[in-house]
Amino acid sequence: MPLTFELDPAITPGLRDGLLTLWMDVSNAGGAVGFVPPVTAEAIRPELVKHFAAMSEGRSRLLVGHDEAGEAAAAAFLTYNTHRLMRHWVWLYTVMVHPRHQGKGYGRDLLAAAADAARGLEGIEAIRLTCRGGLGLERFYGSCGYKEVGRVPSAIRVAPGDDRDDITMLLPLGTVGRQPVPSTAEFLDSMAEPLGG
Repeated sequence: MPLTFELDPAITPGLRDGLLTLWMDVSNAGGAVGFVPPVTAEAIRPELVKHFAAMSEGRSRLLVGHDEAGEAAAAAFLTYNTHRLMRHWVWLYTVMVHPRHQGKGYGRDLLAAAADAARGLEGIEAIRLTCRGGLGLERFYGSCGYKEVGRVPSAIRVAPGDDRDDITMLLPLGTVGRQPVPSTAEFLDSMAEPLGG
């Protein structure tokens, strides 16, 4: 059964607790959403409160996917840029699907719903996100239309001796009249020609 997506849901105690449980369960299953296992809801709560504060200030929007029982089964935050020269794209943060729903296509559904939501935001032309290397996430996002546009080697320290790349992905929301966004490799190749490489 498909998820039912809702943008800007009312933050009830039930939804708050559902998001904490979702984030904790995703993290403890090895999901790359800002923590490493084991993690508790109490450790996650301050980060969720930061998202809620950004929402109350109009800087962020919450997208939730509810399962057939009405529980938060997927979520992501669309966050506006505060820099005046970068207000034409949004960040997509904390992209999560509950482990019990993995393999059902809900990750693709969540990204499609996020793209639809972003298209409805005035002046927004693209979505940008970062993901942790070493898990194949860039391939998944790539299969959903995102392009890798940057990579910082070993920028994420998961544990001592376990550093991962910080990968930046971009999804243009419409390419009419614009050039497609080059991948990092395409950009570097294009730069090599003028430099005689």
